Amino acid sequence: MGIVNVASSSNLLTNSKNVQLVLDPSLALLSRRQRRLIRQNPGILHAIAAGLHTAIKECKWQFRNRRWNCPTTHSPAVFGKIVNRGCRETAFVFAITSAGVTHAVARSCSEGAIESCTCDYRRRGPGGPDWHWGGCSDNVDFGRMFSREFVDSSERGRDLRYLTNLHNNEAGRMTVSSEMRQECKCHGMSGSCTVRTCWMRLPSFRTVGDFLKDRFDGASRVVYANKGSNRASHRADPQHLEPENPAHKPPSSMDLVYFEKSPNFCSYNGKTGTLGTSGRTCNSSSPGLDGCELLCCGRGFKTRTESVTERCHCTFHWCCHVSCLNCTSTRTLHQCL
Repeated sequence: MGIVNVASSSNLLTNSKNVQLVLDPSLALLSRRQRRLIRQNPGILHAIAAGLHTAIKECKWQFRNRRWNCPTTHSPAVFGKIVNRGCRETAFVFAITSAGVTHAVARSCSEGAIESCTCDYRRRGPGGPDWHWGGCSDNVDFGRMFSREFVDSSERGRDLRYLTNLHNNEAGRMTVSSEMRQECKCHGMSGSCTVRTCWMRLPSFRTVGDFLKDRFDGASRVVYANKGSNRASHRADPQHLEPENPAHKPPSSMDLVYFEKSPNFCSYNGKTGTLGTSGRTCNSSSPGLDGCELLCCGRGFKTRTESVTERCHCTFHWCCHVSCLNCTSTRTLHQCL
């Protein structure tokens, strides 16, 4: 079920110096192949953990005002039962976690934190009339390659779920790669910038999250297209996925895809793993998805006030301390029934 929901008997690992490493308990347990990949790339475990935590944080930010607000658990299945489905939310989870691993590994390579990779030094020499390639480019190609090997390795089967999961994993990776940007540093007398040295830098992960959220809103519902082959390729081949509605264009490699309707996120349902929106804070003046009418699913809401004490009017005194006053204000909260 991807990096977010894999199983093994233990999550204890050893590095090249035979020192035991314990995977963060909030992460899923690893398969044998994934553990081997970590042993072959000393230093990469921490990048994987950081990437997944970044993905979780970004998922919660992007859906903070939606009925499904990317809830997580402390069990091996971090995102809960949603990863076992085939809905839009499933697609986003797979894409954002795959992107998180790609992003974190690529950045760690350029920081020298992983023994098996470095900066991407392939861009060298003149790039234009007044600039040349140099510096340390983030190694997004290694990040994509490792993420494909590591994240995709836990997928099994050749059915529609397998293809959509692999497609969404790759969409997450391609988003990181496509949003790479060029950064430059000027050289010259008195800041004249007569020549510049440039390199390629990863996008912020917020940029990646914003892009994938847009793709979530426009995700394509797909069916399996049998093109005469009895066996799907190892990667999600767009030729094997076609829109459920023939009038729609086929999904691109960067589109998110799904094959079933999302569950009702309004009420608690243990079978589907949905928590419902009861108790969620809503905006009484908003007509949007964060508004009490939509977020509370028409059940209504209750209003309460609370006093909040915060530090205010802070002053820096030389040298060296800061003094502040305590300011108390009243805040009105609206919560779904």
